[in-house]
Amino acid sequence: MVPFTSLSLQFFKCPCSTFTASSSYCELRTHNRKSKNCRLREVNLHDLDFELYPEEHCVKSQELMREHGVDENIIRSTASHGWGLTAANIEPEHQMEKVLFAIDELSGLIGAAALMRPSKSVQDMELKSLKKKFKDKHFAAGCSRDVIKQGADILGWPLDELMEKTIAAMRVDEAAINEVCDKL
Repeated sequence: MVPFTSLSLQFFKCPCSTFTASSSYCELRTHNRKSKNCRLREVNLHDLDFELYPEEHCVKSQELMREHGVDENIIRSTASHGWGLTAANIEPEHQMEKVLFAIDELSGLIGAAALMRPSKSVQDMELKSLKKKFKDKHFAAGCSRDVIKQGADILGWPLDELMEKTIAAMRVDEAAINEVCDKL
């Protein structure tokens, strides 16, 4: 199972540690793992608000991150992935913002395609098979092909290049991501 990519931002919170955000998956070592108050949890930063506040997606997350002192650049970057889709409507300007916007829907499509493979993995996925799934509008219908195309355009990359780079990024971190997901 591949729920997100190495390009996703991770947010870690624990009452006995500090907040840490990074542009790739990493592990947080808390100050006191044996503390009864230690509740280490991991949340996909760019979708921090999606489950609890779906109608306020990319808006509520800004408020939540500010409350915890997350850097304004990270807040802006994560909110920009909802450009044109949410009330936040922050246009991606910086490279990280453009990549996050471009891969948000695409990583979902790739994850769904991986689950359909006998291996249940992106390790053996080829661009040709992903393009076939991309063309099938009924497959992973919730993944907007228009947003994926728009993301490639914003980056100035051909769609094939965006797909190849995203598959490659997901391959790199698949084992680590699966290990974390297995613990959840």
